[in-house]
Formats: sequence, C-alpha cells, structure tokens
Amino acid sequence: MQERSSVGELASYLRAELNRYSSGEKLPSSRALVERFRVSPVTVSRAIAQLAAEGLVVTRPGSGAFRAPPRTDASPPGDTSWQEISLSGDGGPEVVPRTVDASGVLITLVAPPPGVIEFNGGYLHPSPQPERALAAALARAGRRPGAWGRPPTDGLTELRAWFAREIGPSLTAADVLITAGGQSALATALRALAPPGAPVLVESPTYPGMLAAARATGLRPVPVPVDADGVRTELLAAAFRATGARVFVCQPLFQNPTGAVRPHRGAPPHCRARWL
Repeated sequence: MQERSSVGELASYLRAELNRYSSGEKLPSSRALVERFRVSPVTVSRAIAQLAAEGLVVTRPGSGAFRAPPRTDASPPGDTSWQEISLSGDGGPEVVPRTVDASGVLITLVAPPPGVIEFNGGYLHPSPQPERALAAALARAGRRPGAWGRPPTDGLTELRAWFAREIGPSLTAADVLITAGGQSALATALRALAPPGAPVLVESPTYPGMLAAARATGLRPVPVPVDADGVRTELLAAAFRATGARVFVCQPLFQNPTGAVRPHRGAPPHCRARWL
C-alpha cells in the first residue's frame, strides 16, 4: 500500500473511533497503532498530525495524543483563500508534500533588465561594491594557517565565539552553530523543533524559502494572516488551538514580503510555543 493512501486510511479509522474517547482522554500509543494497523511509525505520525490539524486531537510531546475538547464558536478567520494553492500540498491534506512550488523563488533568480537595481537579494549592485577591499580581505584570509583545511562541522570555534559575544554575555561558542546559509539554518532549526508530519504555523504571506524549508523537512505549513502590524495575534492563538502546532515561524522586523514591523516584539498572550 502506498504511503499516501496508508496515511489517509489510518486517519479515517482513527477519526471514526474518536467517539469512543471522552474529551481529554489519551489515544493508543504510536507503538500500539503500528502493531494494530501494520503501518510504519511515520504513517502513524502523519495520521495523528492530520487529526491534530483538523482540531480533533491534541498532541503533547512525550505524553501522546489526546482527544481534543469540543470546539467553541470563534470569530471568523481572515480570508486566506488567495494563498491556499501556495500553502497547500499538491497531494491533498492527507499527505505531507515532498516538493514545493519554487516559482516564486525562481523569479528572483532571473537577471534584471538593464538599468534596474534589485533589492530582493543579498548581493550589492557592482557600483557600490568595495571590490578592492574585498579582494584584499580574501587574500589575507587565504594566507592564514589552516585556511584551506576542512573546517569543523559545527563551524570555526573563533567564529562561533564571536557570534556568542555579539548575541549576549550568557552564551559561549558551544551555544552557536554555523550553517552553510539561511536555508540550511531554517531547515536545521525546524528539524530540531518539530517531528516529521507536524504542523508549523507561518505568516500569510510569508518568505517562499521558509515554505521550501518546511516542506523539505517533512513539516506541514499552516497559514496565519498578517496585517499592517504583522501577524494577527487573535488568529494565531486560534491556529495553535486548532492545529496543535508547537512551532511558529515569525518575522517581527521587516516581514518578508510585506515589510511589516510588529509594535511589540514579545510573543502574543496565551501562546506557549517555540518561536522561530
């Protein structure tokens, strides 16, 4: 049986059996479900994640899955229908997509017309680049002992120590990890914070590379609308309750692509989740 159909069938079985459990009662363990239905642990994880996204169960790391309390009437969510295609998987809600529409990212890689200076990337226009200073710096770096050796997998100790000092006095080099780039950092953080198949809340609209990182790590991005001040906190709280998500990816300063800045940088009230 294909993985996609296995996830959908297992979710259907569990959905039909939820009436046997009272609100807050614990469901069978993942190991018990694996043995009963003869499926893989990944299939069980994805089926439970689907029920959590539907608001039918609540997952508690280290404790298991529990039947969710009855839903209460909530204020109507913001209209995100215009972004449903970009945030939903091509295989339907029962499967975690393995690919993501990269058209938005590919557009940014197209060379601009003559005379146009782009501001959507991290590369300066040639006119303001200090090419001589950069060349001299590279030459000095290339002459340093060990410059051409294999670096440590977690980054150079001196560089990690510098970042630790810049971030705060309570950190050391052991608290810092150097990655190959922003996308690698996002994927590493997501893998550390959420298991495959879990939902992750994202701002809507959000950075296309964030969607790519979430899909690459097997997570399911769930949109939360933003306004001129950033994410709408009342809808964010509702999204946490409805999906059981434990991670929210937020850009409080100069949000991509809207440029919004949150007036208050702290977490919204009543949200006890990991912010990324």
